[in-house]
Amino acid sequence: MAESKSKKLPNFSSDREIIEFFETHDMGEYESELPEVNFEVDLKQSHYLVSIDRSLMSKLLEIAKDQQVSVEILLDSWLKEKLLKAS
Repeated sequence: MAESKSKKLPNFSSDREIIEFFETHDMGEYESELPEVNFEVDLKQSHYLVSIDRSLMSKLLEIAKDQQVSVEILLDSWLKEKLLKAS
């Protein structure tokens, strides 16, 4: 069985000391010293890809640039407005 090459962590008196330590050290070298962490991720947002005509996309990019927003934000806003009117 291979022997662990993990290094021993020094004692820290504050979170700041830990942060400063790992700014100059590789966490992988201290893997066996780090606690195991479990957490769940609940993604509530989905992204979808849709096909858009090239000339329409050019116009959308131009409008988004004029409004200083991304095309995604522009389209999301416009679609929400349209759906509210349709409801």
